[in-house]
Amino acid sequence: MPSDSDSSSNPVTLLRGKQNFELAEHEDIPPGQLRMVITYLEMFKLPKFPHQSKRAENISIIRTQKPTVRFYRFLYQSVGEEWLWYERNQMADAQLESIIQHKKVQVFVLYVNGTPAGFSELDSRQKDEIELAYFGLMPEFIGRGLGSYFLQWTIEKAWVKEPKRLWVHSCNFDSPHAIAIYQKAGFTPYKREAILIDDPRLH
Repeated sequence: MPSDSDSSSNPVTLLRGKQNFELAEHEDIPPGQLRMVITYLEMFKLPKFPHQSKRAENISIIRTQKPTVRFYRFLYQSVGEEWLWYERNQMADAQLESIIQHKKVQVFVLYVNGTPAGFSELDSRQKDEIELAYFGLMPEFIGRGLGSYFLQWTIEKAWVKEPKRLWVHSCNFDSPHAIAIYQKAGFTPYKREAILIDDPRLH
């Protein structure tokens, strides 16, 4: 998932609508399955970000035009392995290619001193809205202030298209700081639900 969260250490406030917590914490989870708590966040206008000072590293952010499946899988696995990202790993190459090479899907790669450091993915296939479908850094680049820098850049890039809404989701397998980082960047939580998934590590 883009994105990084731990619902136990990041209490979510300002949730709107009814919440789905049918899978309560105390309920038994069948063998081979995991309880995933998904938090959805949104924003309706571009936040007023402070000016970002020039960084010491040589940083560039490049959109990869029609990324190859092999390169995308490298990015996805390098960023998401620690956070149990699994959905794209289970897709056939043709299905994945149809998404990442869609004209309304943009994949941006963050480079630091010429080395890939992370990626973001903006999906505008739904009318009037954009999903920050994936966002994250490779482990070697976490903790250097690059996440906030790259997230702000990605949000500003999304609002160039003037959507009515920008949204993202995260789950309890992601970074424990993700939801707080998204909220600091201007997203507001609006929904949280719990589901059971097959443990992808067993397949």
